Amino acid sequence: MAFTHNLGFPRIGARRELKFALEAYWQGASPREALFETGAMLRARHWRDQAGLNLLPVGDFSFYDQVLDMSFTLGNLPARVRDWHGEALDNYFRLARGRSAAGAEDHAACCGGIAAGEMTKWFDTNYHYIVPEFDANTSFSFDASRLLAQLAEAKAQGVTAKPVIIGPLTYLALGKAKDGSDKLALLPKLLPVYAELLAALGTAGAEWVQIDEPILVTELDAPWRKAFETAYAGLNKGAVKLLLATYFGRLRENLPLVATLPVQGVHLDAINARDEVEALVAALPGRIISLGVVNGRNIWKTDLNATLSWLEPVSDRLGKRLWLAPSCSLLHVPVDLRQEQKLNDEIKSWLAFAVQKLEEISLLAKALNQGRRAVAAELAANAHAIATRHSSKRVNNPEVKAAVAAITPELGNRQSPFAVRSVKQQAQLKLPLYPTTTIGSFPQTKAIRLARNAFKAGNIDEAAYKSAMRAEIKHALCEQEKLGLDVLVHGEAERNDMVEYFGEQLDGYAFSQAGWVQSYGSRCVKPPILYGDISRPKPMTVEWISYAASLTAKPMKGMLTGPVTILNWSFVRDDQPRSVSCTQLALAIREEVLDLEEAGVRIIQIDEAALREGLPLRKAEWREYLDWAVHAFRITANGVADETQIHTHMCYSEFNDIIEAIAGMDADVITIETSRSDMELLDVFERFAYPNEIGPGVYDIHSPNIPDQAQIIALMTKAALRIPPERLWVNPDCGLKTRQWSEVTPALTNMVAAARELRAKTQAA
Repeated sequence: MAFTHNLGFPRIGARRELKFALEAYWQGASPREALFETGAMLRARHWRDQAGLNLLPVGDFSFYDQVLDMSFTLGNLPARVRDWHGEALDNYFRLARGRSAAGAEDHAACCGGIAAGEMTKWFDTNYHYIVPEFDANTSFSFDASRLLAQLAEAKAQGVTAKPVIIGPLTYLALGKAKDGSDKLALLPKLLPVYAELLAALGTAGAEWVQIDEPILVTELDAPWRKAFETAYAGLNKGAVKLLLATYFGRLRENLPLVATLPVQGVHLDAINARDEVEALVAALPGRIISLGVVNGRNIWKTDLNATLSWLEPVSDRLGKRLWLAPSCSLLHVPVDLRQEQKLNDEIKSWLAFAVQKLEEISLLAKALNQGRRAVAAELAANAHAIATRHSSKRVNNPEVKAAVAAITPELGNRQSPFAVRSVKQQAQLKLPLYPTTTIGSFPQTKAIRLARNAFKAGNIDEAAYKSAMRAEIKHALCEQEKLGLDVLVHGEAERNDMVEYFGEQLDGYAFSQAGWVQSYGSRCVKPPILYGDISRPKPMTVEWISYAASLTAKPMKGMLTGPVTILNWSFVRDDQPRSVSCTQLALAIREEVLDLEEAGVRIIQIDEAALREGLPLRKAEWREYLDWAVHAFRITANGVADETQIHTHMCYSEFNDIIEAIAGMDADVITIETSRSDMELLDVFERFAYPNEIGPGVYDIHSPNIPDQAQIIALMTKAALRIPPERLWVNPDCGLKTRQWSEVTPALTNMVAAARELRAKTQAA
């Protein structure tokens, strides 16, 4: 009898209840107790949503981030937060975002805002985690209060629960040694705390613990492989049964290593590692094998009949030792398709969100346990949906396919090399040393959101909506003029999201009403659904940016999202290579670039925030991805004249190991996030002579903390040690849409003042 379970459930709530509760608490508008009540309500609801499974996850719920949760469980807190004398939750938020609730900071004025923890992407997803911090003297201490409380809560509600924790090797691998020391040297200190944690969970009644080690799908050198053997030999104390969970890829050379580890069960991502199922079955006689048979990263229905065809022989062989689950945590997909009332019925019939994916797991288990006849009607309906999707005229556009086939190498090349272009651009733009700009967006105010919602609801007409947006654009321009920025942006008032906005105007995309996914903390995104061939029916941004340019004599930067980021931040069709979909996007955005240039916009930023996010987890596969990703960017950007300056932007990823590919994009200016890492990302320029201009982000826009002038000067001084000042820009590390004007104005005031001081010092020298 196949057994069913889940690795993790979305925590934000079907209506983003957690987002709104968090923000109300941080603003001091709601007490801590109300936040706790929302958390308890969501956990109870989510356990009910998973009630059809045999074993449910506990500990997958978080008020901000599961990696940060693990840091607190292990007592691994940076020195800057250890002496906090307020509530533990507020210390947690201080490390997450630099400060907690207004009331908590007022009450502890001596310990106000601090530097938030560094944030980067969780493997190759768009989820951001707070990076654990280590040094040679790091110690660990045990605090299982969060997990034990949630486990007791689940038991009280009759839930058969499986605690979920991040494994010790993945935790170390995800962290950063701030002093350059060897992270693995901390393993002997870390393992006793893990042993204590497992013992406590066993005492509290847990039979199984899911211990996530996704680094097992990456390339591991000999010390790390040996560390796995050491760690799990030390954790095999019998307090609980361990389900070692791997996901996001194939085990490959690590499969024999996994087979030697003394755990009672192993989870394999059978979406990505279908070809390893037989080998894993052979390598684990007598042990539980959990197979991720439903895609936890995308929203397409599973082909249940095809899945059963390969799964039935495995089930016959394993019997009760077979567990079924999604491929990974469902954190990466929306909660419930039943929320969608406006999606086209045909497209909706192709989709499955978290709740529906668990229904698919239950159907597969029932078919294995009772035979396909027991679910014949459901299998027939599923087969019909799969067939209609493959044959739908919505999906296939011959004209788009012909345009892709007609691409020539010349389409991706600028007319002249950077050294020639930069002279022409400076003659036209006349920018000062250390030019200042922003990354594109300004605060999405309540007035903006109300106007957008009123327009969508039909309460105001298009003319009234456009008038409201023009007023907001004018306000953003006036503020930038007052601040003295050198290159202005229109502020993106009309854009709901940097990807969704473009998807709404491209053929081949569909949009959900409530398809929200957590990106970090309270930040949620609603990825558009790329279901068919992509084309651009008409210009998407020209009207707004041209209006903004008419209000100022200063250079105006046009803002676009690049094809790789649109691809990686969408739910992408799985019936053709991602490279093909990306190339289609590149051709569509190229048309927009050329229209902006024709409209007189001489600086165009094409954001590729997610370039590294799509990088395969194994370095051996990087080159293929980078080749087509960089080619797509070059197709998008390189049709312009030498005088048009192309910018791109990347954030919250490690870029040092792909710097050659970034240089190959040949953007005139690249802006990157460096503030949370204290400019560490610029270390690569000590060995690599980056040829073009660069704007290292000088303050962290994901924290409400306001940087002072001295902090910005210190960061830019570090940057100038690696990159000549004449090729440096001064800018925030990301867009400002999530901040308030009361935070943005003083921060940019300090940034502009810092740039002026840097100019004066450089010119005086």
